[in-house]
Amino acid sequence: MKVVRRAEDDIEVGAEKSRQASEVVPDEIADGGSTSGAAGRQTFTFSQAYKMRHREPMVFTKWQTMLLAYQSLGIVYGDLGTSPLYVFSSLVLPGAGEADLLGVLSLILWTLTVMSLVKYVLIVLRADDHGEGGTFALYSLLRQHVNFGGDMPVPVTRQPSDAGLRFHGERSASPSRLHRWLEGSSALQAAVTCFVLFGTCMMIGDGALTPAISVLSAVQGIQSRSSYIKQEHVVILSVVILLLLFLVQRFGTSKVSASFSPIMLVWFGSIAMIGVYNIVKYYPPVLKAVSPHYIYYYFARNKKVGWEQLGAIILCITGAEAMFADLGHFNKSSIQVAFSTVVYPSLILAYSGQAAYLIKHPSQLSTTFYSSIPGPLFWPMFVVATLAAIVASQALISASFSIIRQSMALGCFPRVTIRHTSEKYEGQVYCPEINFFLMVVCVVITVGFGGGPEIGRAFGVAVIFVMLITTSLISIVMDVIWRVHAAWIATFAAAFIAVEGVYGSALMNKFEEGGWVPFAIAALLLVPTLSWTYGRKLKAGYEARHALDAAELGALVARTTGARRAPGACVFLTDLVNGFPPIVRRYAEHTACLRELTLFVTVRELPVRSVLPEERFLVAREMGPAGVYRCVVRYGYMDKYDLVGDGFVASAVAALKEAAESAEEAEAMDSAIGEGYVVVFGRTILHMGGEHNWFKRFVINHLYRFLQKNFRSSVSMLKIDHAKTLQVGMLYEI
Repeated sequence: MKVVRRAEDDIEVGAEKSRQASEVVPDEIADGGSTSGAAGRQTFTFSQAYKMRHREPMVFTKWQTMLLAYQSLGIVYGDLGTSPLYVFSSLVLPGAGEADLLGVLSLILWTLTVMSLVKYVLIVLRADDHGEGGTFALYSLLRQHVNFGGDMPVPVTRQPSDAGLRFHGERSASPSRLHRWLEGSSALQAAVTCFVLFGTCMMIGDGALTPAISVLSAVQGIQSRSSYIKQEHVVILSVVILLLLFLVQRFGTSKVSASFSPIMLVWFGSIAMIGVYNIVKYYPPVLKAVSPHYIYYYFARNKKVGWEQLGAIILCITGAEAMFADLGHFNKSSIQVAFSTVVYPSLILAYSGQAAYLIKHPSQLSTTFYSSIPGPLFWPMFVVATLAAIVASQALISASFSIIRQSMALGCFPRVTIRHTSEKYEGQVYCPEINFFLMVVCVVITVGFGGGPEIGRAFGVAVIFVMLITTSLISIVMDVIWRVHAAWIATFAAAFIAVEGVYGSALMNKFEEGGWVPFAIAALLLVPTLSWTYGRKLKAGYEARHALDAAELGALVARTTGARRAPGACVFLTDLVNGFPPIVRRYAEHTACLRELTLFVTVRELPVRSVLPEERFLVAREMGPAGVYRCVVRYGYMDKYDLVGDGFVASAVAALKEAAESAEEAEAMDSAIGEGYVVVFGRTILHMGGEHNWFKRFVINHLYRFLQKNFRSSVSMLKIDHAKTLQVGMLYEI
């Protein structure tokens, strides 16, 4: 490949294909070196002419941080803040006395402190991917520092074309033992990937359960004011609210989100003041429950029954994961300030007030929240509670859309429609297919459970498993990236996995009574996710093995087209960065021509948060026939596809012209584009033969093929005019 030069990048690029299907280019190549393997293996070199500058982190003033903290109340803390609606009412403690209620309150206070404040606010928030949080951000962070090669499709593994990116992680000079294990074991890499995908599917399941339990718990309050309101009426009203909530998603949250923060600020202030009122009126010494000895006596008295109630107590930290998942919308300081000054004190006072009320009125356990509200404030609080429940639901629904978007960007989920609902905030997206899925699941759960305790158990299972996955990934990050001493890592992992495991065991004890629901939801999403990931890996491997190199392409052109060059331009869409895809052979044999300008374009979705616009394109001229070029278009998992349709091709050609070595070469490109262009893409069908086991054949020949047929293609994602596309069908025999 000849060397080309771009003004802003000044990059020298050279490439020839690798014959190894699952081989990932070693990091010494990506960092600017070269390597050669056994005899017969070709060499790939990539060099960067200068060291790129890293983007300076944004600096926020005190007032900007305070404003972000206020805004985070409506986006981050809706789910966590509305948990007082249902925590005490989810308990099953017949005949609970003062000591039992103080023990429960002590558990709530310490769970909220240890899990939310210590784990998330003080530790997990530090593990951001250039400001982005969540399970996929942790996974992306690991992939930037660890060379994953065997478990994921080739398009998202480390490649020479990723070198020099300002947001790409650096390898450690002296990797830890775990680091080396991860890079050397494809089974361990696959396990981590499956673990992450399971966690994200659980998180989406949380997006279906949160609206159901939040809205049901808020609406159930009207039963305490009218004996004519039955549970079926509550369910019907809840379903109507939920349907309206999902139907308005298409309009985006930008217009209504401005009201989220005021609603939640009023909510937190209200529950805090009511909590103080109940403490003063019913049981002033209730805050003595902060002493952990009440927990010991609680379990000593209640034994198994007390352990079973952990499934309800865990609900006090539902939404804690959102502090990390929504980090990209704010910053660490704003989330920490909001939690420490507003959320945490309000929840402590709210739960303490409810416990004080129950000590005097233990028979009101099933309707704790609304029964503890002073009479004149009931209807105002009913309205505020319903609005807060809607805010909590919206936050999880929006988070589900973002998770799907990130999954697609990393090649882990079939392509679905992604619409950006805000020009100002790129993170605000809407996915019609996922919205419909969540709506159906949410309505089925609401009608099926009807507000019974089973929905609380289902919700708790989703929450605790997401937390376990976060704990595990953070432990790996501590070792691989932060290089924390092994003793501290062991202490962190053992302490939090033990606590979360105890809570999880209580929930799984009632698996048949609602605990199975989040697993069912996760399975509905995990099956297509794993099938797509596995199919993409096999497809990438086949194309790498059967790719043409420059010499083979030259021989193919000489044999099929001779010296004839058709006017115009031809753009091949391919996942390959090295070599030429097998569809080129099929195209040349059937058309017997090669366009004057032939461009191989690869859209790379990288495991980084964002790629800067000036680093979007990487271009090079290929060796072999004249007029053949390569262009790599690079996006991060939070980037918007801003180049579509004619603009996509025009931008790619513009990048080529900047790299042209002469004015004549640039004019030839303009002339070819002026004659028109065609975009060629492969419509491949994977077929696994009888030598493989029946399960793999079923996944590839049926599940993956179904997903390929019914989900969106890369051409539809790029919005290229169908009149300018040519589909080349091929059968890949695996």
